[in-house]
Amino acid sequence: MKQKQGINFFSLTMIVVSLVIGMGIFKTPATIAAKSGTPIIFFSAWIIGGIIALFGALTYAEIGQRLPVMGGYYKVFAHCYHPGVGFTINVLILISNAASLAVVALIGADYVSDLLFGQPSGTFFNICIASLSVGLFYIVNLLGLKTSSRTQNVLMVVKISLIVLLISSLFKGEMVPPHGFNEGKVYVYDGHNSALLLLVSLVAVFFTYGGYQQTINFGSEIQSAKTMQRGIVFGIGIVLFLYLAVNYTYVKVIGFENMKNANAIGSLLFEAWFGKFGAKVFDFAMVLSVLAYVNVILMSNPRVMFAMSEDKVLPAIFQKKHSKTEALVPGLTVFAIVTVLITFFGKGVDDVLSFSIFLDCLGMSTSAATLLILRKKKQGDESVTGALKRWTPIFCVIFVLSYALVATAVVIDKPYSALTAVCLVIIVLVLYRVFYYKKAVHHTSSPSV
Repeated sequence: MKQKQGINFFSLTMIVVSLVIGMGIFKTPATIAAKSGTPIIFFSAWIIGGIIALFGALTYAEIGQRLPVMGGYYKVFAHCYHPGVGFTINVLILISNAASLAVVALIGADYVSDLLFGQPSGTFFNICIASLSVGLFYIVNLLGLKTSSRTQNVLMVVKISLIVLLISSLFKGEMVPPHGFNEGKVYVYDGHNSALLLLVSLVAVFFTYGGYQQTINFGSEIQSAKTMQRGIVFGIGIVLFLYLAVNYTYVKVIGFENMKNANAIGSLLFEAWFGKFGAKVFDFAMVLSVLAYVNVILMSNPRVMFAMSEDKVLPAIFQKKHSKTEALVPGLTVFAIVTVLITFFGKGVDDVLSFSIFLDCLGMSTSAATLLILRKKKQGDESVTGALKRWTPIFCVIFVLSYALVATAVVIDKPYSALTAVCLVIIVLVLYRVFYYKKAVHHTSSPSV
């Protein structure tokens, strides 16, 4: 690894924050308020979710220290379970990420249109803007990790500043009522259903905190094991503070009852500062969120494809790097093209991929559990330091059980989505068995650390 291309502490922290904080924090709290019923359950869900996310951060930080390889989210499955498991989970995640990126880029185009023209534009405009955003950051990533990580730093510093501006509306002392409400069930606390309300709230909260697990995809490019640990933990610490602070602000400025299924609650906080012009500031914040998401997803996913190619479950071409920038040109190009092609299907793709909720639960719980396997093998013991080392396995078990509980809740709430996920896992496993099994038998998945 060349030092000039290495990810330092600040850049890794910004990657973690950008993987977690997307557009959700500007909208999701309204849905969680409708599910939780009371402010106590609402804040309890956010605090519990934050604590579990911190446990997860410590878990993945140690996994990254013990297995510091490019495409680590594939390698932990392949190395600790079987290459077929790594192939199956990551193929589905790659497809899901490409579709999610296309949908997010299309949503971003709506905000660009509103920012420029004050109204939504047609399908052609949205596809062009979405494709342009993917193309722009495709070029940024072609320039190498140093350029893409610095670009991400700038985007995230501005975005965090806007979130802090949202939080500061608390001190204006104004109440801002919603302008409209989204369709959705509003749960009512009856004095006996607090556990149920907490559980359904946690499903949404857990996914709002998720994403940081992909940080281990940059393992071999991070400057040191200590940087890996500090970057992930500090990044989640920033997320936890911002989430709790902005949710407290929502409740105080909008009112808890008014929040339930309210639309564009982020714009209401900007309205407290800027009046009607606050809607434009909100549009800008959403566009910025989309751009940051596009860049970080284009940074992360080609690294998974690189690792899969190393294990011969993807063609060898995905290991090719640019001679000067070390950009993963084939993987980056294929992922970007697939994303742009998916934009032509429109936002309906997001409904088709509702199975990803259950798939994420499955991936998070099983990937985190690999820490126990790595510890048993004593792999990378010399890289792991710190006073929390003895507690990390306990944090890991709590994290795994928590996501298993959420997966159960998803099965109860969306059985067809869970069934779709299980069927797709079986189909991809069969494809692996038919096309790649013999290759894997002759190619042991031993990551080069």
